[in-house]
Amino acid sequence: MAESVKVAVRVRPFNQREKDRGSKCCIKMQNKTTSIQNLDQTGSEPKLFTFDFSYWSHDSFEMDDKGVSQPIPGSSYASQRIVFDDLGQGVLNNAYEGFNTSLFAYGQTGAGKSYSMVGYGPNKGIVPITCDELFKTVEGNTNADLKYCVSFSMLEIYNEQVRDLLQKQNPKGGLPVRQNPSIGAFYVQGLTKQVVGSYREIEAKMDEGTSNRTVASTAMNATSSRAHTVVTIQFDQIKKNEVGEETKRTSIINLVDLAGSERAGSTGATGDRLKEGANINKSLSALGNVISALADASTGKKNVRVPYRDSVLTKLLQNALGGNSKTIMIAALSPADINYDETLSTLRYADRAKQIKNKAIVNENPMDKLIRELKEKKEKSTDCDSALIPLLFPVLLSPAA
Repeated sequence: MAESVKVAVRVRPFNQREKDRGSKCCIKMQNKTTSIQNLDQTGSEPKLFTFDFSYWSHDSFEMDDKGVSQPIPGSSYASQRIVFDDLGQGVLNNAYEGFNTSLFAYGQTGAGKSYSMVGYGPNKGIVPITCDELFKTVEGNTNADLKYCVSFSMLEIYNEQVRDLLQKQNPKGGLPVRQNPSIGAFYVQGLTKQVVGSYREIEAKMDEGTSNRTVASTAMNATSSRAHTVVTIQFDQIKKNEVGEETKRTSIINLVDLAGSERAGSTGATGDRLKEGANINKSLSALGNVISALADASTGKKNVRVPYRDSVLTKLLQNALGGNSKTIMIAALSPADINYDETLSTLRYADRAKQIKNKAIVNENPMDKLIRELKEKKEKSTDCDSALIPLLFPVLLSPAA
């Protein structure tokens, strides 16, 4: 059954640049509805958008004794934990059920994407909390017939080239992106995939990868990501069935921190920064075209061509956006009226994405799937069907199977 991409938006506090320019807040949120108003146009009506979640993280918070931002009692402030409970926990639940799952953050540069995804200091974001909770499940397993295996990889797409963030040195021109001819999915050839046995191990790998990311200062953001970052976790669940045979479910978890869309006039970019910004915008434009095409296809439009091949980013997000994956998008918003145009563009982008529908399937061995489906059919069938199925499939449905 097709399922829509879940979409959330989150507005951050003013940054120092916006405070220095005397910015006013042009965003309002009530329940799932987000509104934006052009404060430069007197009497203009606000534009309304409805999403699965609208997170107000602009104000009404205080720091606890550990330095973690917490809601002031009675406020609607959305903390890192609240965002994880809604989005990150959904990623984990999908993985436990054997589905591929993806979460990606979108927004203009400096809008707060990396804060939501990675976090800062004690305010950990979705990625580290997801990894921590995953290993709590692994380490708390008491079922002798169930084993888990977790592997981790981390890459960035910089100037349309793929760099392995778990390696100090990468080949000139980046790692090649290939297409699997049997299933049509794209993959990165030669990407490091490290088996990890604890949260500390995966945290160390994340820190290693983060230290290798390409960042630089612009007028909009002192630590601007100059590349798209993709963290991939492969989660295998190996279980013995009733006759002692091992069966396996595999879930691929993609956590994507997109580089921010940029306007050269706002960032003050020149030289390498200008080239980086142009490539970021090019790949985000390609992503926008893919989202629009998928949205058209989901509404019943015929003969829609989805341009996955137009950028490295869209190739690698093919499964997340239009294939076998349960997908969540979080759009980061600036609250400042000086960023009205960019924020409105982000809201429209997110509004388009929520129209996409994916068909995710449980990733399991075909024979395991057949046995499971037959048993489910047997349990739900009428008395007549229940009598016929064992006659047709005596080996598969015997008590020993």
